[in-house]
Amino acid sequence: MAHQKLVAVSFLGDAAVVFIAMILAYLLRFESDLQHMGIDDPAIDLRAYLGHVIFGGVLMLAMLANFRVHDPRNYLAIRRTFTVIFKTCVLWFVGFLGISLILKLNPAISRVYCVLGATSSLVLLCAWRWFLYCVLRRESFAQALRQKAIFVGWNEECGRALDRLGEGRANQINVHGVVLPPGGQLEMAPPANVPVLGSYDSFRDVVRNSGADLIMAVDGCMDRHQMLMLAETCGKEFVDFKLVPSCFQILVSGLQIESFHGMPVLGIGKLPLHHAFNNALKRGIDVLGALVGLVLFAPVITVFCLAVWMESRGPVFYRQRRIGLNGRPFEIYKIRSMRLDAEAAGSPGWTVKDDPRRLKIGSFMREWNIDELPQFFNVLCGEMSLVGPRPERPELIENFKEEIPHYNVRHNIKPGVTGWAQVNGLRGDTCLRERVKFDLDYIENWNFFLDLQIMVMTFFSRKGAC
Repeated sequence: MAHQKLVAVSFLGDAAVVFIAMILAYLLRFESDLQHMGIDDPAIDLRAYLGHVIFGGVLMLAMLANFRVHDPRNYLAIRRTFTVIFKTCVLWFVGFLGISLILKLNPAISRVYCVLGATSSLVLLCAWRWFLYCVLRRESFAQALRQKAIFVGWNEECGRALDRLGEGRANQINVHGVVLPPGGQLEMAPPANVPVLGSYDSFRDVVRNSGADLIMAVDGCMDRHQMLMLAETCGKEFVDFKLVPSCFQILVSGLQIESFHGMPVLGIGKLPLHHAFNNALKRGIDVLGALVGLVLFAPVITVFCLAVWMESRGPVFYRQRRIGLNGRPFEIYKIRSMRLDAEAAGSPGWTVKDDPRRLKIGSFMREWNIDELPQFFNVLCGEMSLVGPRPERPELIENFKEEIPHYNVRHNIKPGVTGWAQVNGLRGDTCLRERVKFDLDYIENWNFFLDLQIMVMTFFSRKGAC
């Protein structure tokens, strides 16, 4: 009942915001200085355009519902909600303009109105949903929205997922406890705050008494018949059933069921940046951002290049071989922050804290990531992206693909000037395994708003690059 009330409130709020956006678009288009732009009859009143306003608003609400923005599981996932809103507004602009032109509505639809309608809807919906998110993420509300999950079995992957829940990175689930699998043996002991609720034989009683609405079974802890019986019991008790596959430890959001000559097959499908539209969007943002960055920071680059030359006569730019997309090497550009003979001994290595090889001005540049500014040239050339896994030197990572599981997966996308691992404090001489986990998390969950968040965090955290 609480979820139904929340859905009703969010729908009414969305409807109010959408129609306000449509009316605002009309006022901007026909009641401001824009009224004389590109139309023969500027004297269009709201009564004549009311049909367009209503039709556009209804279409927008229908598309939001189609993309499941009102699903209770999305209320605590603000990035996912913003992504749905952005996608809806883009598709609404194309669809509404296309339908209006095909039907030849009277008065003729204004393309400027469509642009204003999509833009105002995007801004106002994001603002309204952010306000709703700020209210709902309070513990009193969030507790009711989280799914109460019970694990059947427990393994290392469950433990890692629980750690992420505790960090607030995926707070849509509340782990209520663990049910012992057939045989009564767990692959590993759960944490102290995850109690054992019972055995496999008492599973139905545990579900009824706990009020759980999600069962997550660990693959391999029971045979096929027992798994089928468990899934059937969940169906009878109106509880969602999920399987934690033991054979996939990465890129789980890319798992898809496909049909192979009539046989269902589970495998890793396309990831977000495998889609042409997402790639084009990211590349467009890269080019625009690199151009803006070069223009804005050209004076800064000039000043610090001069400072480096005055402290250590010689080349002010430094080129270094790094590994990029699909394992291809490229030359990365930096402002030189170390002495010319920093690697005279012939043994390359990571920069460490208080590295004696640094120039005096180099320490300041690296603290504020100023030495990384020339990498906007790499972005323009298509060798790098603004956001992505940081590229490593081939001499340092020769054996990483053998020692660190799934290391080379991070090379499936372009490396970045800044990245998800770096803004979370993992830069320079830090644990590479943890950096790889953050990189894989970024690859798996990429969206436009995540890139925007990382770029903003880079400026405020001063941890963006390395």
